[in-house]
Amino acid sequence: MAALIYSLLLSSIYFTLSCSATSNNGGFTIDLLHRDPPYGEARFRSIRSAIDRSFSRKSSLLSKISNTEIDSVDATVTGAGGEYVMKYLIGTPPVEQLGIADTGSDLLWTQCLPCRQCYKQNSPLFNPSKSRSYRPVSCYSEQCQFPSCDEGNSCQYEVLYGDRSHTTGGLATETLSFGGKIAFPKVVFGCGHDNDGTFSEAESGIVGLGGGSDSIVKQLRSTTGGRFSYCLTLLNANVSSKISFGSNAVVAGPDVVSTPLVKKAPDTFYYLTLEGISVGEKRTDLASSKAGIRPAVEEGNIIIDSGTTLTLVPQEIYQGVEAALDAVITGEKVTDPQGTLGLCYRVSGGQGIESPPVTVHFKGADLVVEAVSLFVEVEEGISCLTLVAAQDLAIYGNLFQMNYHIGYDLVKGQVSFQKTDCAMLK
Repeated sequence: MAALIYSLLLSSIYFTLSCSATSNNGGFTIDLLHRDPPYGEARFRSIRSAIDRSFSRKSSLLSKISNTEIDSVDATVTGAGGEYVMKYLIGTPPVEQLGIADTGSDLLWTQCLPCRQCYKQNSPLFNPSKSRSYRPVSCYSEQCQFPSCDEGNSCQYEVLYGDRSHTTGGLATETLSFGGKIAFPKVVFGCGHDNDGTFSEAESGIVGLGGGSDSIVKQLRSTTGGRFSYCLTLLNANVSSKISFGSNAVVAGPDVVSTPLVKKAPDTFYYLTLEGISVGEKRTDLASSKAGIRPAVEEGNIIIDSGTTLTLVPQEIYQGVEAALDAVITGEKVTDPQGTLGLCYRVSGGQGIESPPVTVHFKGADLVVEAVSLFVEVEEGISCLTLVAAQDLAIYGNLFQMNYHIGYDLVKGQVSFQKTDCAMLK
């Protein structure tokens, strides 16, 4: 599920897609509004919760990869509170919903009446009986990828998340629109009648932006060309972030770098190839080089994910980066009181950590990570590195993605990056 940290500090990092959407030649752009983060102790509790969910999410995504023979969509994506919330309209007449925007899952679902068990949400639950365009998906339809049916032969779904959150209901088609202007008929979604777990009252469900067949990225492909992009503002920015689809999502210019999307199972995830990370001039590669020649690395060895806050890399990469940073950063080194993060320093007066440039080397694309993304204040006076070691699954998290315009093109099979001030993006 999409979610992790500080309001982009991940649990809180919440973003709401505003009702306003602009369209141009089949493309459209929506605001991702940055919810005001909590301050003081509440803020740090939110950050800690988001960090903890990063590890929970990693385990869930890994579980899904390990069980690719199971054909149920989103079956193991973690159910954490979201950081990005998309506002969309569903049904006829249209009803406003707020769904977590998640590149790590496919199915769009929302809480529905009648509700056998639902978590509390601020907005009214969707009532399919009042929509003229609601149509249950038949068990005999190709759209039904779940093995369960009700007495009327309507397709039923069940999604279980890594933290024991869940949603169960009927698969159906509906009219989906953004800003009340751009409508898409017969979009497959999950109408959840039994939902519970670590969901926030601000969320009515999930908007899956993954690469699988049930994702709205794939379902709207005839209009959007399989393209979407987003640009996440820095944590202290007071302006909205942006998410775009179709022609508006093209990331172009002389300073754009691109890296191939690697096709692997499950097709939900966006796999890239990480080659190494540099701290200043000191580079640590994924595998040790011999005679000055870097060995080939496994293709598709890292997932880029909007819902994970931290960036997780193999142990050998982490150790090299930590040692290089520790050698050049001046300041009092301290231990993370929670024992979660590996490299922490004492800070005061809201000051950040002065770090040399850190460059992430993907195949064909080098990305410079700003110090404000590299270190985050997890408790008052303690700032820690947002890079952690995880030998089993590497994830490029959203803190490292801030202030990059990132475009996904499923037709060309690539992800493009353009360094920019996302607060200035129109």
